[in-house]
Parts: sequence; structure tokens; C-alpha cells
Amino acid sequence: MDNKTLLDKLNSLSIEEKIGQLIQLTGDFFEGDMDTVVTGPLKKLGLSASYNVYNTGSILNITNPEKIIRLQTDYLEKSVHKIPLLFMADIIYGYRTIFPIPIAQACSWNYEGIEHAASVAARECYEEGVHVTFSPMVDIVRDPRWGRVMESPGEDTLLARKYAQSVVLGIQGRNVESTAVPANKIAACVKHFAAYGAPVAGREYNAVDMSEHALREYYLPGYQAAIEAGAKLVMTAFNTLNGIPATGNEWLNRDVLRQEMNFDGVLISDYAAIEELIMHGYAKDEASAARLALLAGVDVDMKTAIYANQLENVISGNVHMLELLNEAVYRVLKLKNDLGLFEDPFRGLQEIVKLPTSSILSDDHKKAALSLAEESVVLLKNEHELLPLSKHTKVALIGPYAEENSTLGMWAIKGEETDTVNLKTGLLKHVDPDNLTVCRGAYMMPVHARKNLGKYADKLAAETIDEEVLLQQAIRNANEADVIVLALGESIYQSGEGGSRTNPTLPEPQLKLLHELSLLGKKIVLIVYSGRPLILTDVAEKVDAIVQAWYPGTMGGEALANILYGKVNPSGKLAMTFPRSVGQIPVYYNELNTGRPNLKENGTYRFASRYIDEVNEPLYPFGYGKSYTSFEYSLLTLSPKEMKTNESVDIRISVSNTGTHDGKETIQLYIRDKFASVARPVKELKDFKKVFLQSGETKIVEFSIDEDMLKFHGRGMEYKSEPGEFDVYIGSSSQEILLSFSFIFLPEDKHE
Repeated sequence: MDNKTLLDKLNSLSIEEKIGQLIQLTGDFFEGDMDTVVTGPLKKLGLSASYNVYNTGSILNITNPEKIIRLQTDYLEKSVHKIPLLFMADIIYGYRTIFPIPIAQACSWNYEGIEHAASVAARECYEEGVHVTFSPMVDIVRDPRWGRVMESPGEDTLLARKYAQSVVLGIQGRNVESTAVPANKIAACVKHFAAYGAPVAGREYNAVDMSEHALREYYLPGYQAAIEAGAKLVMTAFNTLNGIPATGNEWLNRDVLRQEMNFDGVLISDYAAIEELIMHGYAKDEASAARLALLAGVDVDMKTAIYANQLENVISGNVHMLELLNEAVYRVLKLKNDLGLFEDPFRGLQEIVKLPTSSILSDDHKKAALSLAEESVVLLKNEHELLPLSKHTKVALIGPYAEENSTLGMWAIKGEETDTVNLKTGLLKHVDPDNLTVCRGAYMMPVHARKNLGKYADKLAAETIDEEVLLQQAIRNANEADVIVLALGESIYQSGEGGSRTNPTLPEPQLKLLHELSLLGKKIVLIVYSGRPLILTDVAEKVDAIVQAWYPGTMGGEALANILYGKVNPSGKLAMTFPRSVGQIPVYYNELNTGRPNLKENGTYRFASRYIDEVNEPLYPFGYGKSYTSFEYSLLTLSPKEMKTNESVDIRISVSNTGTHDGKETIQLYIRDKFASVARPVKELKDFKKVFLQSGETKIVEFSIDEDMLKFHGRGMEYKSEPGEFDVYIGSSSQEILLSFSFIFLPEDKHE
């Protein structure tokens, strides 16, 4: 449908029908006769009894293909203008084939693999009739107390940009020049706009209070990258930003998102966020909430009655508000057109359901999930090269995650535990059953703490065995083994949305188990399942090896076993810093320097920016991750040491695998601007290269620093570079710097 036809379609709609296109409901509004609907879902949501559900624009979280066909068919039969429904769903990191959670994916530093994972999810969604997924989430996060760390790409702006771009291209396809979404692809929705990942004290839905400089410098670039990759939708955030709720923030959504970032797609509210403008104390009533949201450019009201009940009165007699309504409806119609729904409201689904096979959970898809899981795992500790294990080693697999299939994370809404490879199953592919004993050893979490999980408490199995019985069985198994593999972690329901924690550590029953086993004098390999960096400071002293598994997805148990037994050499690098204690939070590598930095040469000098009761460095820094092999870096060439406009500093280094295992190394390049018109971070990641090296192999790795890498937001928020001296650090993490040098940037117009 061309643009003129689309505008004709828009102009043919009544005000009531236009408003309907901005409403998102769930499928139960279309079930049964209208009398049932009026007394059921319409009444529950607060929609007026006169609301015509057959004007509705989109449906939330219906993923059954037969039901989608039935709903679309019924809708088209009963609607006047035959504008197809959009079906949207929370498919964040996999449909049925579940990949590692996003924070884990970011630890792979493999963005081709991340793009492929997103393309797998998109294809499975396409085959099930989903049109839009609410992914990627690209909120920068520096506080592991926040529950939604699991959905984030971590603390770094470069990684967030790359993650955003990769996921959007995987979901929508690589032809950014075309507005059409091809077959096997769906529409991506980047979220949450903006700065949702920086709530005060890490508390879910809390206010965000930050400078405009920090917002532009660190938080906005991830969203911008998704938009540049063609993301069709943006979702508003729940939080206030400097006192203004994001969903009603006209400056944020119109000035920044629409004008500066050139976003012309659909802006959708998060779940009930328009209604929550009242709870924020920003809108005095529903009519005010509708007005403020439309003024702010919000096109779709997700799951409230605000637009449906209030917009008609809000726009009555107001030419400007009517124009805004027409703009919003046009964007929704254009999205439907880009998805090809006017030509085929089912996007091929009627033919797909007749096919004898599908790609869902196919061998190729599970292979992709396995590969990304293997690269997402981070080896944090490996004393005396305990890992990899020998298949002849007698192992006691102990812990709540030993046989747990619930390792998909909270947002794998279509993932099935029965499809998941658990750790025990994975280990049995490498070790003889006679060399493996398995037991739980402890409860997942204290029974009394379950009440804090709300409705999710019922999802945890009832505890029917006494804790002391579990512990004694674990001690017996451990005493008969050569090595203990201890599978611990937070429950998936302690993480995710609404899962903020004041003290993100391993649950108390598991800490007790770990302590008792550490007294036996056995070698211990700790596997940590979590949706965030946990505080492992005391734990690390009691074990010989630590493997950060995150929530690794459908193939997680096999991936972990491949690493434990050396079939795969771990290569993950942290995308988020692990603090030593809660008191360090928020902690991140690219902090600003202070007038009194904590320099090593100052020792215990009191009047420096430091804590006096704790080591000031994090437990495990950003970019950190060990390998079963060792790598050596050497600088070959650097040219030139003075850079002018349109020039670059070109670097060639030699990287050698000096160990006995083949492996992958991620070489990281950081830059520090030594002097500028605003304070600059102590270092910033600007580039990286992940290379595979066989044992004994050497490769040449090249980097090129250009002017764009030196730009930042100045005092007036202008994005620019400045002349000056820059330090360059190359290493295997943000703290493990192996090469360093300096260069001068002297633009030609400043050069004399």
C-alpha cells in the first residue's frame, strides 16, 4: 500500500475508529459473546461498555498460531474497515529455543552470534504468528541490585550500541534501506526509553535522577543505535527522569526521540504506564493522563482504558490534539503496512500451520543456542588449573541447580523446562555414571523468604525433605568424590522485573551448604546461576574455581559441561562489574576521575576518594574473564603519534597463545582523554577484537583510532572532539592493561 492509499485509509476512519487503533488489549476481549465481554474483561479494565473491541489496533501476548488465525479472522469479519490486528509479545531472548539471558549474551562479545540468536527468535515468532517483539532492551545498568540486569547488555555504552544494533538486525533483517519487514522476520521494539536502568538505589520502578550530560553520554547511544538499525517501535519507560515520567515527557519523546534521533516509528507505552502517570502525581486524572501522553507522542496505550475512554473528549474542539491523534494513527497503520498485513493479515500463517515441520526447536536452532551459551559463560577463578576436569575424576554434583531445569530466566515466557538440558544431563555426556553422584544439598532459598516472591512463590516446588537431611547427603557424596561441582545461584524469580535485592548474594541455605562443604578439604568448582552480578567476595575464598553461568538457556547444561570437561575453552568476558560489597554499588569501570583519586602510590592516604574498610577495586572488573590457556601481547607498530582531522592512529599488535589449549581472546582497547572542557572518564572502551588462536599460534590484530572515537558531549551538550593528549590502553580487561601509549589529536584548523 503506497503512502497516498495509507492516508486515504486514515482519513476514512471516524474519531472512535482512530482511537481504537491506539489501543492494545489481550485476546480475552474477543472471547465469547459481547455480553460476556462487557461483564468480564471490559469491566475489569475499566473500558466503557460502549467501546467497540473491533476497532482495537493490537493484541498483547497471544502466541498460539491457531488462536491468532481465529482472532484475526473473527476481527476482520466484524470490523468495518478491515484493518488487521497487530499481535505483539514479550519474546526477549528466544521463543521456544531459549538463548542465554541478554546480560550473558553481552559477555560473549560475539555480536554475530547475538544477531543470529535474534534471527532464530524472530523466525520462531514468525512461524507462530507474532508480529512484534518487545526486544531489545538496551538500558545501561550500573547497579546489580536492580532485578532487570538480566535483560540488559550491561554497563558499557559501546557494548549496548553493538547489542542494540545486532538484535534489531537479527529480528528485522539487514536491509535497513527498505521499510518492509521480510518473511521470517518481525518488528523490533527497543526499550525502555529512557534511562530505565538507573533507578535510585536499584529499586524497581524508582525515580531516575541524572544529569543531561550523563543521559546523553552513556544512556542514549544504545537506543540511537537501535533506531539507526531500523527498529520499528520504541517503548517508554516506567520511571521518572529528573522529575518527569518518561511516558508523559514531551521533551524526551518528541524533542530527543523524534527530532534529534529521527525516530518516525511507533512509540508504545509500557504496561499500564499511561495510567500510572496519575500515580506519579504528574496527571491529576485519566483525562489529564491521556492528554499528557498524546502530547508526549505516545502512539499506543498498552493495556489501560485511558486512551479508549478519554481521548475523544481530549481532542474535541482542539485542532492540535486532533493532528497529534492523526499522526499516531498513521504510524500504527504504517507499521501494519510495513509488515505486509494489508496484503496478508496472517503473514503466511495459514500456510505455515499446514506444513509438516517447523524450525521451532530445530537442531540448527539448538546448535545456535549451545554455541552462544558456551561463549557467554565466564570463568572467574581457576586456582591451580583445576579446570578442565578429567572424565575419570569422581565428581559429586551438589546444589539446587544440579538437576534444575528452571534455568531459562524470568522472561522466557514460551520456554519449556522439559526442553532444557540441565547440568546433570550435560555432565553425563562426558563422565561415566559411576563417577558421578548427584544431590541437592540445600533449599534454593529460605522457605520464609518465598513470600517476597508474590505470585511466583507458587512456581517453586514445595520443600518436603528436611534441610539437615539434604546437607548430610551432600557431605556423604562429597567425601566419596575427588571434586565437588557445586551448582548454586539465585532463583530465577529473585531476578527479573520486580526482583530488586538489597543484598545480591547467594541465598542463605546455599551459603550454609558451601561453608560446610568447604570444611571437607575437597576441591570445589562453583557454578553460579544468576540474572545479575552477585557479591561473591567471601564465597570466592572457599572454592577453587568459579564459573559464572548466568541463566544459560535451553542448552545451558550441555554448554557448561563442555566447558567443565575442556571440550570448549571458556572465552566470556564480563559486561558488568562484580562488586566486592553492597557499599561499593553503583560500581563501574568508566567512572570520572576526582581531584583526589585513589592512587596506589598514596597507600592508605586518608584524604583520597576511597573506602577505608574495603579494598577499593571490584572483585571482578568489567571485561574480565579467564581462559584455560594464556595469551601474550606485544606492540608491533603505531602510526602516527600525532593525528589530524580525517586521519587515524593505526595500531598493529601481536597476540600469541602461549598455553596448551586452543582458545579465544577478546583484546580490548580503551582510551582516556587526559584533558577536556568537561571531566572525562578514567578510561572508555572504544574497540575490541575477539580472535581464535590455536595453542602456539600468533596473530596480528589491528586497531584504528579515528576522530569519532574521541567525541563526547561538551558543556552545551554539543557532540564534538577536542584537541589534546590521549592515553590508549590495550588489555584483556578494564584492569588488566598489557600495552599502553599516548598520542596527540591536533585538528588541522587548530594546527599552526
